[in-house]
Amino acid sequence: MFRAARILGALAVAFTALLGTSTSASAATHDPVIFVYGFNGSTSTWTDMVADFQAHGYSASELTIFTYTSTQSNVTTANQLASKVAAVRSATGAAKVDLVTHSMGALSSRYFLKNLGGTSVVDDWVSLGGPNHGTTTASLCSWLFTACSDMVPGSSFLNALNATDETPGSVNYGTWWSSCDDTINPDSSVALTGATNTAAGCLGHSELHDDDTVAAGVRAFIA
Repeated sequence: MFRAARILGALAVAFTALLGTSTSASAATHDPVIFVYGFNGSTSTWTDMVADFQAHGYSASELTIFTYTSTQSNVTTANQLASKVAAVRSATGAAKVDLVTHSMGALSSRYFLKNLGGTSVVDDWVSLGGPNHGTTTASLCSWLFTACSDMVPGSSFLNALNATDETPGSVNYGTWWSSCDDTINPDSSVALTGATNTAAGCLGHSELHDDDTVAAGVRAFIA
């Protein structure tokens, strides 16, 4: 009888350990994160933030930088982003992804959410210094690139994007804006109705994707 009790006890301990291992493994996984840079950006935009995410438990396979030609229309980019999201979900088996964007990257990703079925496959969406209601600096290149004309305040692209509902679906929307951002004018352009809008303090436009405090806030937001 005592032998049987010892065996049952050992089995119970092993089963508990197995459950603990399974729970830990589950807790260690995250939604895949896709980073979207802005106008004239590149993969190097995300060097610091990707390193921060990896230092806090994200694996390289959970972090993807979406690359595209930033001078093209945001509608074209949105369709390419839709393909990238589908590819990441297929490769990882994830039901949903998180999108972390900088500057103009907010616009193509929002178009994807609103018009291309993105709300069903995106869990969290982040905009760092996004010209969500336009920026006057875009007029400097609006005559040359469609991407810039999309960003001019009052453009047909922005009017349609912000019509009716700025944060559609069940996606968790978050924005970070800076009072010292000289690229996004006015500063209030970044905030969206229905989003969690966070003041990042006095940071330059590019500092928003390199700042440790912002990175920690983004990680907490999408956790």
